[in-house]
Amino acid sequence: MDLVVFLPLLLVMGAFMFFASRRQRKQMQATIDLHNSLTVGDRVHTTSGLLATITRIDDDNVDLEIAPGVVTTWMKLAVRDRIEDEAEAADDDLTAPSAADGSISAAAEEGAPKTEG
Repeated sequence: MDLVVFLPLLLVMGAFMFFASRRQRKQMQATIDLHNSLTVGDRVHTTSGLLATITRIDDDNVDLEIAPGVVTTWMKLAVRDRIEDEAEAADDDLTAPSAADGSISAAAEEGAPKTEG
């Protein structure tokens, strides 16, 4: 009788463990793929929050340029992700109008008081 009570609990726990380990394996494989695909010149973000450019890669280490002429050596495992090209991000920003560039919509201009000067 006691086994019937615990059987659903054991099944739920087993399913949770299976899916958790599966997700962890996928994340680990994605990290391995990232580290294998790194190339010189890539902008990266480290696990400690540093943004840098890769200047040299060997089996376990990468040299990161953190400022012009300042190169530090890091373990490859410290690289968390690759930063996308800033030009692509700038292109996305250019398509959206912003108040910072001084553009004002026609509706805003109609409601604005007229000044002579």
